[in-house]
Amino acid sequence: MCYNASMTTMTIPKTFRGSDDLIVIARKEYESLKARVVPEFTPTKADLSALARMRKNRAAGKLIPFDVLKRDLASRR
Repeated sequence: MCYNASMTTMTIPKTFRGSDDLIVIARKEYESLKARVVPEFTPTKADLSALARMRKNRAAGKLIPFDVLKRDLASRR
């Protein structure tokens, strides 16, 4: 048997053995599946601007807690 020193050795926990919770596939195939299922999000300039504005408002303590916003929106109906 030929041993490659650059290969990574991993131990599969006993809890995974014999169950259907573990799938081993090549990284290239995994990346291909991941790209099709979960496309990468690339923010626009408007998204980045809104995020910077939100961070500035959060640092200044100007954000409205979600439960307060939800209650206020519900009362407008």
